[in-house]
Amino acid sequence: MAPVEAVEQQGRAGRRAWLVRVGLLVVALAITVVMVRLVGRIDWHAVGRALGELAWWQPLVLVAVVAVRQVLNGMPLAFYIRGVSVVRATINDLGAVLMSAIAPPPSDLALRVAMFTSWGVPAAKGVAGTLMNTLTFYIVRFSAPALGFVLLAATDRPAGLRKAEVLSIAIAVGITVAVFLVLRSESLATSVGTTAGRWAKRVRRSVDPEAWAEACRTFRHDISATFRYGFGRSLLAMTGLLAADYTVLVLSLRFVGLSTAAVGLVGIAIAYLFAYPFTLFPFSGIGIVDALILAALVEEGGAPIEATAVAGLLVWRVFTVGLPVLMGLGALVLWRRSVASGGGSGTASS
Repeated sequence: MAPVEAVEQQGRAGRRAWLVRVGLLVVALAITVVMVRLVGRIDWHAVGRALGELAWWQPLVLVAVVAVRQVLNGMPLAFYIRGVSVVRATINDLGAVLMSAIAPPPSDLALRVAMFTSWGVPAAKGVAGTLMNTLTFYIVRFSAPALGFVLLAATDRPAGLRKAEVLSIAIAVGITVAVFLVLRSESLATSVGTTAGRWAKRVRRSVDPEAWAEACRTFRHDISATFRYGFGRSLLAMTGLLAADYTVLVLSLRFVGLSTAAVGLVGIAIAYLFAYPFTLFPFSGIGIVDALILAALVEEGGAPIEATAVAGLLVWRVFTVGLPVLMGLGALVLWRRSVASGGGSGTASS
């Protein structure tokens, strides 16, 4: 009975996590409605006309940049996990994107592990590399406002009230410090896991601090061999991801008619960087991030650009949220064919 109960418990936990994601998405959409009303009434006919400005070749350019973006997004897996090439890392990451969009967690992790084992990578090493990949992304995600502050200072723009952005940077620093403490020694890994577990236990009584400490020790053991090689390179790859995502946003806005005279590259960058931490919410913060960027663009370019900005943001979201899901479907097909033909098996260093 124990294995059956464990599976049922895992299934219930997955359903709860999925319901939480749906709930957060509803909250995000509600916040979007409020923020858009604060910006102004959107002329949807003007939005449609702006979308009509797209030339036939421009979506092809966006597809190419998104493809680069997705390679950069998966690249840290190749740095952290021996036996995983950049191609395999990209396939693995795109497959996880697809699963996270259509099924409750931990379906995405289950698919990742299945891919890793088919390539001869031990499951523990694959999970540790995936976790380190996520932590690296979180560090870059929450550090994005720091670049925004640099741009504000460089262009003599007022910072205004930026409490959430300062908190975001503090979170990035905290994650970085915690990772280095865990990897420094087993005793520190135990301390970090126990302390985090005790804090988590205040929220959920079922949390076992000792289990968290053991998880930190296991993580340290599984990732220590590749961390020194992978961490710096992964930070560069994730910074490249930000640049690629920003490029898609700029191209989307320019393609629908938002001119440089209305809002320059720096203005778009500042709006993007300060909003980026909110991609933490489901589906890359869809709604919240868009409303924040829209408000910043309208503040700089004035009300006349609102409809054009909305059109550009719609294009940006279609290509950065929707397209990777379709790419994930293709990645899944490629992986299944390679496994069926015997090309997915391989060996990896343990």
